[in-house]
Amino acid sequence: MAPEERTTIRLDDPRALRAYAHPLRLSLIGMLRRNGPMTATQCAAALDENVPNCSFHLRQLAKYGLAERAPAADGRERPWQATASSTSWTDDSDDPETRVATDQLNTAIFRHYIRRTEAYLAIRGDEPAEWRNAAGFSDEMIYVTAEQLVALNEQVEALLEPFRDRSARAEGSRPVAVVQMAIPTPEDGAP
Repeated sequence: MAPEERTTIRLDDPRALRAYAHPLRLSLIGMLRRNGPMTATQCAAALDENVPNCSFHLRQLAKYGLAERAPAADGRERPWQATASSTSWTDDSDDPETRVATDQLNTAIFRHYIRRTEAYLAIRGDEPAEWRNAAGFSDEMIYVTAEQLVALNEQVEALLEPFRDRSARAEGSRPVAVVQMAIPTPEDGAP
């Protein structure tokens, strides 16, 4: 996959959804998408994991079409690359097994971002002031219909699109995770 291409792989099979819902696999795919081709050894070093474990999970990602072998500079190197720049899945399947697998994946991704947020907060004080001021948290309670929420999500995606182009990165830019959660909430404010 060329870094400039914006491609999406869609997961509909419950086995593939469950396979992707593994914390190390989510991290591996994220790294491959951000950094480009990497060997299992490079992945292990970056994630403080062991090489056999990374190799196993990269093979599992390949089994479900999320990763593939990349061309190597020499015969000894065995790099991997992501097959797409993003992954999508449906949250409204009629199949109970798919709904359970989707919930497992959504939970794994939520936990992944909680860990990333905690890691950022642990080093936030060491960040330059301009980045401390730029990053942040907020929440807003809005009242919308399901159709309006779909439209709002599409508008947010459109706002993010110009920033996805790796070839148009501004000087001084760095990766930033933008996490969008649109969760219907009980009227009485109960958790």
